[in-house]
Amino acid sequence: MESVAPILLALLATIIIEVAVLLLLGEKRRKVLLASVVINIITNVPLNIIAQYVGLSTVGVITGELIVVVVEALWYYLFVKKASQALVYSLLCNAISFLIGLICTTLPDICYHLA
Repeated sequence: MESVAPILLALLATIIIEVAVLLLLGEKRRKVLLASVVINIITNVPLNIIAQYVGLSTVGVITGELIVVVVEALWYYLFVKKASQALVYSLLCNAISFLIGLICTTLPDICYHLA
C-alpha cells in the first residue's frame, strides 16, 4: 500500500474545516465539536481510501458523499437532538470541505495550464 500521508492530510484538513464551519454556525458545545472529529475519522478515512486506491467515478464520489452526509446527519442528531440542525450541520460541513478539497486539488492543474 502506498503512503498513508494523503489520507491523513485529507482527514486533518476535513476536521479543521468542518470544526471551523460548526464554530461559524455558532456551535459552542464541546461534545458536538468532538463528535465532528470522531465522525470524520469514521467516514472520511474509508471514503478517501476507496477514492484514492480503488478509484471512484464522478457518480461514485457523489454517491459516497451523499452517504457520508446521511451518516453524519444521523450522528449529529444524537448530539443536537434537532433533525433540521443535524442535517444543516452535515450538509454545510460536507459541502464546504468538499468544495475546498476540490479547489485545492484542481487549482494546481488550472495554474499549470494557465502558465
